[in-house]
Amino acid sequence: MPCILALIIFGILGIFSASHRALAKEAFSCVFRRITLRPCNTGFADKIKGKILSKIITRSEFFAKMVNKHYEILSWIFFILMLGSTVWVMRGVYNFYVFGSCNGLNESGFCAFDPSGENNKVTSLEGDNSCGITQKIEENVTLEDVDLSGFPAQNIGSKDTVVFIGCYACDYSRKAYPDIQKLIKNKKANYIFAHYPAKGDTMFLGDAGYAVRKLYGDEAFWKLNDYLFIADKNYILDKSNLGTILNSFNFDIKKVNELANGSETRIMMKNQIKELDKTNMYGTPTIFINGKAFVGPKPYRVYRSAINKFIFF
Repeated sequence: MPCILALIIFGILGIFSASHRALAKEAFSCVFRRITLRPCNTGFADKIKGKILSKIITRSEFFAKMVNKHYEILSWIFFILMLGSTVWVMRGVYNFYVFGSCNGLNESGFCAFDPSGENNKVTSLEGDNSCGITQKIEENVTLEDVDLSGFPAQNIGSKDTVVFIGCYACDYSRKAYPDIQKLIKNKKANYIFAHYPAKGDTMFLGDAGYAVRKLYGDEAFWKLNDYLFIADKNYILDKSNLGTILNSFNFDIKKVNELANGSETRIMMKNQIKELDKTNMYGTPTIFINGKAFVGPKPYRVYRSAINKFIFF
């Protein structure tokens, strides 16, 4: 067992030191003989044991005797601990690559690869709707019994479906939006978009989007929607700029405003919010890929892996 530990340790150190490379070769020879049921005849195990005991005895003769007596058992203990920590680290690396978090999908515990937790931050739907609230109860977020038929949709007919619930004022929604567009384009997935006014006064933008879609069709709506996610946030949130925005797309400002402020739009948007509330979502963006919820702006590879069925649910 000391040979295995030494092989791993000196193998790593040997990358930077020629003297350690020589020790790594001895360790490899020792391990190879042991796994072929032959004794380690290089004296390497004794050499390593001697180095360890010489360091300990200068500090405590008692501990040196204890280590010498139980050397093989202690070696096994350290090997098991090293193996367990290696498995744990590899699990964290896998989770980070596939889920964007070392701890699993939508988990907000500390992750060395994402120390600030950016991949799980959302604009909260609770309290003061402050940004930066991390995930809460992901397992309760679902599309079950949610009617999405009234929301804008693209590419209907694909075997994969992506539902993006975001807010025009939410920085995390704006961060995730380009990656979702890239995913839809590359994977040709069904795409459903839903605006949820999670932060600030953005309902008027949702109303305008509905009116544009009703008057000019889906293609016009998607162009406007793209603009609202990439344009300066403070600019689009200023109601006095809405007319200028609509005019830049050659929309009839009067017709759009009349429909956006009419009872039909109010009722429709109110019903859509009710449907979205059924998802039990707790922040934006909330993204469903084939029914699985992804809360917060994940790296693109996470969304791609979900489509490619790389995730083990």
